[in-house]
Amino acid sequence: MIATSGREHHLAERVRKGAAGDHAGGALGALRGSGRLRLGDMLLKVITGAIAAGAIGAMLLILVFLLRDSWPSIMYNGWHFVTTITWNIGNLYSGGVTHRNGATAALGAAFGILPFIEGTVLSSLIAVVLAIPLAVALALLLVEYLPTRIGETLSFIVEMLAGIPSVVLGLWGLAVLIPWIGHSFGPFLLRWLGWIPFFRGPVGSGQGLLASGLILAVMIIPIIAASTRDVLRQTPRETKDGALALGLTKWEVIRAVSLPWASSGIFGAVVLGLGRALGETMAVLMVSGSAANYLPQNIYSPIGTMAATIVSQLDSAMTDPTGMAVHALAEVALVLFIISVIVNVPARLLLSAAARRGGPETQ
Repeated sequence: MIATSGREHHLAERVRKGAAGDHAGGALGALRGSGRLRLGDMLLKVITGAIAAGAIGAMLLILVFLLRDSWPSIMYNGWHFVTTITWNIGNLYSGGVTHRNGATAALGAAFGILPFIEGTVLSSLIAVVLAIPLAVALALLLVEYLPTRIGETLSFIVEMLAGIPSVVLGLWGLAVLIPWIGHSFGPFLLRWLGWIPFFRGPVGSGQGLLASGLILAVMIIPIIAASTRDVLRQTPRETKDGALALGLTKWEVIRAVSLPWASSGIFGAVVLGLGRALGETMAVLMVSGSAANYLPQNIYSPIGTMAATIVSQLDSAMTDPTGMAVHALAEVALVLFIISVIVNVPARLLLSAAARRGGPETQ
């Protein structure tokens, strides 16, 4: 009996020591794993921080480049650059030059981009006004009315539309949109809305402000619709189900719950679309009429935009021996860059705020 108790005590002591050893080994392994985890977290933080800093650094480098290349134009033109309408690179063959504020330009050179600013803003505003109801309606259709599988398929198609090259849309505008405006839609507007001064006047060939606004609307509808769809999906399912349980119809739930919940995100999506429209180049260049030294008088007037002007004027600007024409185009790019930043930064902040406020939709 005594021998048996001794053996049991010996076995219990061995089990206790073994358990203590396993506990110590497990703790050591956990410490090693924790160390590896902390090292991985540090590496991830460094890598992502470097990527973020690189993006910010690229923006700053672009800004520095634009400031450096546009500085002679800033000194030569001053505020007249954004308040006058005459764009003329000067007489490049006379050999004469003009000096102003330490900068040199060809004789007779004048650089005013007010028509380009007005053309850019007006065409973008027309595009946004046309795109908002269509894009929001499309997003509501995808989220609220269609079955999940069909909605996902159409969502993919909408996102694909946003990736169509602008030159393709420009060719479509030349072949289809401009003749339609010149022969059908323009006369229709003139007949029914001609009592409004902005819609009064000769329709012309169809190239101009209206064509630019329509082509931009086609380009930004997928962007606004996709962003609005993502925001609408974050509306809490419990809130919508509660509204339906109280007897509200589906449209009343959309109007009273979904749209108010997603309003800031929708606004951000609209501003993102506006930023896209402001910077569009090729499609607008192909349908706008490329007007210069001319403020648009009505919705059918030919226009020029800042982005399109940079492309269309760069070739002739390179022949300026003083280099001022190129510096002026750099200043156009600087103005467009500043406008784009002012438009896009608040939109990104609004979309981020909407994403933090709402969670993923529960099915």
